[in-house]
Amino acid sequence: MKYQQIDNSLFVENRKRLAARLKPNSIAVFNSNDLMPTSADGRHPFIQQTDIFYLSGIDQEESTLVLFPDVREKKYKEILFLKETNEQIAVWEGQKYSKEAATNISGIQSVFWNKEFENIFRSLVLQAENIYLNTNEHLRAIADVETRDRRFLKRCKDAFPLHHYHRLAPILHRLRTVKSETEIALIKQACRITGKTFRRLLAFIKPGVWEFEIEAEIFHEFLRNRSRGPAFESIVASGPDSCVLHYVQNNKQCRNKDLLLIDFGAEYANYASDVTRTVPVNGKFSKRQRQVYNAVLNVQKAAIKMLKPGNSLDRLNKEVGNIMEAELIALGLLKAAEVKKQSRDAPLYKKFFPHGTSHHLGLDVHDYGDPARNFEPGMVLTCEPGIYIREEGIGVRIENDILITKKGAVDLTESIPREAEEIEDLMASSDRRPRK
Repeated sequence: MKYQQIDNSLFVENRKRLAARLKPNSIAVFNSNDLMPTSADGRHPFIQQTDIFYLSGIDQEESTLVLFPDVREKKYKEILFLKETNEQIAVWEGQKYSKEAATNISGIQSVFWNKEFENIFRSLVLQAENIYLNTNEHLRAIADVETRDRRFLKRCKDAFPLHHYHRLAPILHRLRTVKSETEIALIKQACRITGKTFRRLLAFIKPGVWEFEIEAEIFHEFLRNRSRGPAFESIVASGPDSCVLHYVQNNKQCRNKDLLLIDFGAEYANYASDVTRTVPVNGKFSKRQRQVYNAVLNVQKAAIKMLKPGNSLDRLNKEVGNIMEAELIALGLLKAAEVKKQSRDAPLYKKFFPHGTSHHLGLDVHDYGDPARNFEPGMVLTCEPGIYIREEGIGVRIENDILITKKGAVDLTESIPREAEEIEDLMASSDRRPRK
């Protein structure tokens, strides 16, 4: 892996916390993601299933984690099953985990090859009363492709139909929402890489540059700082496309006087950052662009103050909606009289601000988190209000990553420029001549 090895105490503690929430005499199983095919003999780059990484640090395909806290023979309390390497695999694919390396990374002493799984698992599961299995229960998940976890679920229920089955997802959603100090440090590193990259971009963006050239600069800076690459597909949207929330074509030429919205974030050790900045292509906001930009910034600054223990995403969105309404009225986009008559179920500001204010951040960009759960110290959330005026071709979003502490919000991306004047000054310090 490109990243520095993580202290395995993180994974030891995560397993301990999960085991404490299982029913007595329970066995739990976690599977890695599949290597996904493209066509012919091609494959997508491997990205680990985040739950098994959270519990083991194992970052390799064809891996299985089995936990059985109440097992009679203590060496089977925690087991890793791995793909056995050989000389041919080493020649064609490179080094895979040895048993010793897997123990060093995970803190798990019992490591076996996959060929031993069936016999060992059967002997253990017959001692258990409960079987906990993992499924993707994220609210925004699209489950068209059958996962390794799903295939195992079918196979397990067929082989052991009379056991009591339980869901791991609610436990993991509860645990993963609050980050440890080690996790926060990894997210901070991802944010630092993203900040370095944004400063690089400010010296590069100018009229005539293509969006994909900017995307290439993002990849370059991410990789040279030990990131695998973007934590999600980068949005580099200029002109009218700044109003398209998930624009990823990144194939237009940046024009003089347009705005450029960049929603991007480095991954580091599987942990994500997520930042959005909106800049003037020519280095200078027009009067109207600055009005809209500062309105979004006003909303963001107010929203960040609300990211504190005791609040929740549901309440945050309602409170931010009221602030956004006032800014949109000041911009002449809404009329106060019409806002007073609006339906609570269909607020008028949604035309210009159609998405939520925040989402949880961690191993997944849209990490686990219940919208109704009160914020707690250790949670990390984005804060990303935006205003999108399609008729004017102006889209502005500003997004920072916020750690909730007992004393309130701590901005993990505070060093990434966001004031209009600071952005203009930094862009003015580089060569702003249009590209031919």
